[in-house]
Amino acid sequence: APLMSCSARIPVYTLLIAVLLPDAPAWSKSLIMLSMYMLGIVAAFTMAWLFKKTILRSETPFLLMEMPPYRIPSARSLLLRMRERAALFLARAGTVILALSVLLWALTTYPKPENSSATESEKIAYSAAGQLGKAIEPFIAPLGFDWKIGIGLIGSLAAREVFVSTMSIVYNVESSDARDSVEPLKDTMRAERRADGSPVYTPLVCVGLMVFYVLAMQCLSTLAVVRRETNSLVWPAFQFIYMFALAWLASLLVYQGGHF
Repeated sequence: APLMSCSARIPVYTLLIAVLLPDAPAWSKSLIMLSMYMLGIVAAFTMAWLFKKTILRSETPFLLMEMPPYRIPSARSLLLRMRERAALFLARAGTVILALSVLLWALTTYPKPENSSATESEKIAYSAAGQLGKAIEPFIAPLGFDWKIGIGLIGSLAAREVFVSTMSIVYNVESSDARDSVEPLKDTMRAERRADGSPVYTPLVCVGLMVFYVLAMQCLSTLAVVRRETNSLVWPAFQFIYMFALAWLASLLVYQGGHF
């Protein structure tokens, strides 16, 4: 299910498509968005088939279903059920999400640089998240990603859409129009250069990054729910590892295969 593109990925797709094709007609941008959704659907069915043939192999169970009589539910029973499920989610999953979100906030905030006049970009580069981004750069460099993109990947573990706001902080981009924060960030990202003067966000990098977000597990709430439903840390850990490996390999294929 997490391989299916959700609404949280839309801001990421929107930003990267704007960087990739800034002046293209709407229909071509829509086709790229649609292709990302289709990729998620194909990946989900492929992995389901693969798991059925390997680690989840078993006899096909018989389906016995007794259809209950349909009745109009009472408002009281609906409210009680909603309260019960909401309390259960907050107690089990919400605590995990809160703890990890606080941890990610701390990583992007501390330690603070000694220079009090440092910009937001300099502060995040000095932070633990910035150091982590530089530490994982050798791992993501084969995908065409630099350490700044690495910070975005780390920040978006809280939620995929956080990638956009994280990159705004990394590049110190502020928008006077709250309704359109993508436009100034898009221009900044298109102008970003590597040490050798080549652009960071080439078409292969943009497509590879979108593919990475299609396949990678970057949703704490999903992991928390899987932990709650399975009452085990094994399945969330397996889900996290295999999806990141799948995303890394697919992005590698896009970037290196594209260059080849």
